Amino acid sequence: MYLTPSMERLVHELNKLPGIGPRTAQRLAFHILKIPETEAKALALAIIEVKDRIKNCPICYNITEDSSCHICNDTTRDHGLICIVEQPSDIIAMEKTRVYKGKYHVLHGAISPLDGVRPDDLRIKELLTRIQAGEIREIIIATDSDVEGEATAMYLERILTPIVTRVSRIAHGIPVGGNLEYADEVTLAKALEGRRVL
Repeated sequence: MYLTPSMERLVHELNKLPGIGPRTAQRLAFHILKIPETEAKALALAIIEVKDRIKNCPICYNITEDSSCHICNDTTRDHGLICIVEQPSDIIAMEKTRVYKGKYHVLHGAISPLDGVRPDDLRIKELLTRIQAGEIREIIIATDSDVEGEATAMYLERILTPIVTRVSRIAHGIPVGGNLEYADEVTLAKALEGRRVL
């Protein structure tokens, strides 16, 4: 390579980020080199601060800088409703809808035997403890619709159905504004399965 050792190291580290290939990593490295030193230091400090301050909420395992996250601390939210998601970033997507008013539980992954991720590797035991400690009316499973997400949803449904009054799964299918002719077979099948009475 034609880079200095420090640039090579920066490119190498940036390349480890999700969605960042070698070319993008190199472009980002040159951008960082070009920006004022104060901006570069601010970026480095922001990364260090996030790593130092962010921890998991002991109740739902969302990210927080406090003793528990802002959603668990919100007394106006429905305590009898828990939405299970794979990652803290999924909570952001759910909250943007402004429709869901319950609590969350973050698994920090999905069951994936090929990657060595088993149910014991997820925050399922902690979920069961939460359910036993409070009166939960409904669990909404909002895992991804990929193979791992579906496997996780099936596993959760099997263990939760005997102990929770209602276990539901978010619907998957045709997005709003989407055209049927462009939808694949799996998406159409999910849309049919998740249909509702009008």
